[in-house]
Amino acid sequence: MTFSNSLELLKFHETAYTIYALMIISVVAWFGYNLTRENAKSIVRIPFYGYMAFLVAGGVGHHIFTYNAIPWVSQDITRHDIKPDQSYEFEIEKHKWVGLPKQIVVQCGQTVKFDVHSRDLVYGFGLFRKDGTLVTQMQVNPGTDVNGILDSNDMLWTFNHNGVFDLTSTEYSGPEQYSEDGKKDLMLVKDFVKVVGCKDGGAK
Repeated sequence: MTFSNSLELLKFHETAYTIYALMIISVVAWFGYNLTRENAKSIVRIPFYGYMAFLVAGGVGHHIFTYNAIPWVSQDITRHDIKPDQSYEFEIEKHKWVGLPKQIVVQCGQTVKFDVHSRDLVYGFGLFRKDGTLVTQMQVNPGTDVNGILDSNDMLWTFNHNGVFDLTSTEYSGPEQYSEDGKKDLMLVKDFVKVVGCKDGGAK
C-alpha cells in the first residue's frame, strides 16, 4: 500500500484511528458494565491482558506499516540518490518572497526541489490546495555558514495529482505577514504551482 498524496494518507489514518479509538473505548465500557452489575464477577485477566496487548501491537504496527508506505519519507531518506526534474531557489526577506518565479508548471510524476533561504526570520514554505488543505510544507530557518552564505532549507516533492496550488508561509513570523485588519495574507502567492498530465485517479 502506498499513498500518492496527504489526503489519501489522512483518510487512511482517519479510518484506522476511528477503529482503534472505538476498541479503546470498549475497554472502558467493559469496566463500566462490570461495575454496574449487581453480581459482578472479576474480569478474567488472560483475555483482558491479551486484548490490551493486541491494542498495543495494533497501534505500534499501524505506524510501522504506514512509515514505509508514505512515499515522501523514503524519498527524503534516499534524497542524495535522487536527481530532481526541476529545481527552484529563492529567498524570503521582510515577509516578502525574493526571486520567486511567477508560476511553476510541473508534469505529472515529476520531482521538484525547492530550496528556500531566509535573510531574517523563521518562515514556512507551504503549498495548499484550493480548498485550503495542505499539500506539503517545510520550515525555513535563517542563518549563514562560516563563509556568510545563507543556510539552505530544501525539500523534494513528487507531484502525482493535477491541480493548481497556492503558496504561503506556514510559520508565524510577526503581524507584518497580514494586512492591518488581519484579513489578507500578504505572503500568499496564488496559483504558484500547476500540475498537469495526471489521470483522474492520480499518477500518469
